[in-house]
Amino acid sequence: MQFKHPEILYALLLLIIPIIIHLFQLRKFQKVAFTNVQFLKELTIQTRKSSQLKKWLTLLTRMLLLASVIIAFAQPYISNSDSFNTKSETVIYLDNSFSMQAQSTNGTILNKAIQDIIENIDDNERISLFTNDANFYNTSIKAIKNDLIQLKHSPSQLDYEAVVLKGKNVFSKDDSSIKNLVLISDFQQKKNVISIAKDSTTQIKLVQLKPENKTNITIDSLFISKSTVENLELTVLLKNQGRGIETLPISLFNDDKLIAKSAVSIETESSTIFTIPTNTVFNGKITIEDTNLQYDNELYFNIDQREPIKVLAINEADDTFLKKIYTNDEFDYTTTAYNTLNYNSIDNQNLIVLNELKDIPVSLVTALKAFTNNGGSMLIIPSNNISLNAYNQLFNNYNLSNFNTINSQEKRVTTINFSHPLLANVFDKQIRNFQYPKVNSYYNTAVNSGSSVLSFEDGASFLSQSQNTCRFSAALQSDNSNFKNSPLIVPVLYNIGKQSLKVSQLYYTLGEEHRIDISTKLQQDDILTLVNGDDSIIPLQQTFTNKVAIETNDYPDNSGIIAVQNKDTFLKNLSFNFNRNESNLNYFDLSTIENATVSDSITTAINDIKSATNVNELWKWFVIFALVFIIIEMLILKFLK
Repeated sequence: MQFKHPEILYALLLLIIPIIIHLFQLRKFQKVAFTNVQFLKELTIQTRKSSQLKKWLTLLTRMLLLASVIIAFAQPYISNSDSFNTKSETVIYLDNSFSMQAQSTNGTILNKAIQDIIENIDDNERISLFTNDANFYNTSIKAIKNDLIQLKHSPSQLDYEAVVLKGKNVFSKDDSSIKNLVLISDFQQKKNVISIAKDSTTQIKLVQLKPENKTNITIDSLFISKSTVENLELTVLLKNQGRGIETLPISLFNDDKLIAKSAVSIETESSTIFTIPTNTVFNGKITIEDTNLQYDNELYFNIDQREPIKVLAINEADDTFLKKIYTNDEFDYTTTAYNTLNYNSIDNQNLIVLNELKDIPVSLVTALKAFTNNGGSMLIIPSNNISLNAYNQLFNNYNLSNFNTINSQEKRVTTINFSHPLLANVFDKQIRNFQYPKVNSYYNTAVNSGSSVLSFEDGASFLSQSQNTCRFSAALQSDNSNFKNSPLIVPVLYNIGKQSLKVSQLYYTLGEEHRIDISTKLQQDDILTLVNGDDSIIPLQQTFTNKVAIETNDYPDNSGIIAVQNKDTFLKNLSFNFNRNESNLNYFDLSTIENATVSDSITTAINDIKSATNVNELWKWFVIFALVFIIIEMLILKFLK
């Protein structure tokens, strides 16, 4: 037994006072005069022995009473462990990602977790708590109770290793304190396996909360599967986890107006097609009804009037292959001979193609440099007979390696950089054996500068990109190369054209960085804003001659369709949706996790922490003892003669 206030025990020395009083108390007998012996019959005879017993019992009860009161004020207790007197710190990570929307017995998993935290942690206990997007450091449940009740779901989740590292950084530098890190999550199974390093200074507790129902239907994606002069076919892909459903209703809205409804039967995956008119502004939303996760039950998209990408080809060779690729349904293709070029038309383009020019004068180099500085893109196709000095002067502006002499040796194009942005979504899988294009002559370079898109069999670059400029190292005319007949030419040149103006997609994923080109010309001091209802924000943007490039990352923070405006002038809409990673309701098996304690209950985890520092307080018992001794003394004085 130990005491919170042991100094009060010095008061026990005061017990000597009643002993001294008792031992030296002198009682004088008082003489009573009486004239008749008959009065003696009415007296109760009390022996000296019984009188002394009563005095000693009274002394004992009074001393025990006083001792009980003194010990009660000293607050005695018995500890449950050796660490009862050690400072304890608790840091809690509460996963509020979308997967925590899954239903438990009492609402969502997140709501159940918040309720358990509030109920099991003392209101004034100092703790630190953080979520995927909020931090509450060195606070109490009483102070953050309303914040927890109003806590919203987050579209992204911290990596578990990052959670552990962040949690450890929250603890104080006191090496003597007990540090408890509690991770509360459903521990959704993702790519990275959970691994917790051994750390003797921190006790890590994993609390895994699982839903009652693991079924979920997701609107996975949407894309244009077919385009005609009159109609667009939109394909909606759905995924199901759990029992199959015979009839799942799917609705298509334009703004708030219901346009069409469909129904599908789904086991694991299914799709449906909606048809809408071509060249119609469409602010769309696809919805389904699913009782489990809610965030993936809708998908926003929008189709604006298509802005044609302006392409100017400056030719000294046949450009028929360019006309076939840059068709007028997506591109505004203009062709001009080198000797009739109007320099004033350069600034209005998005892509300029130098098609096998023999010479590039300084005036054109200067104009092209100004064009690319303003966000324009350029494709360079050399001829077999070029002015090396002129071309190399142009290359120096874009960190492209210089051409050396022409090499009249046949070479095959055998290497494809599948990860290059120009080839994104071109191939379903990486292929190694295909009909290799070849060239009969090419220009040597000292080093490969820029990023190679296509390479020769010896590793030298055939098509490379540096900044917003692409360059072939060989002429593409038919007597020098069969690349025009290769299946690679269409996706490569098409994507060069498409990426010269980053037109808006059907929708974007929230939480990812996007660079979007808005085709407009701003006056001095004009800026673009993103407007969503009453909210507006100025995104990071870069202004060019005929476009503005905006970047989105942290905003918007909710799914929907937002407007791009120049002051009060509407320019276009952009759609954003949450990432579907949280829709997978598969969970890690934590039974094999080392260096951590695993629990399926917040109550159990919190009680384990409390038990390490809890004590059994005994002061109430001594108060009861004091009351008992008072009663005993009263009984002795009343009944013991």
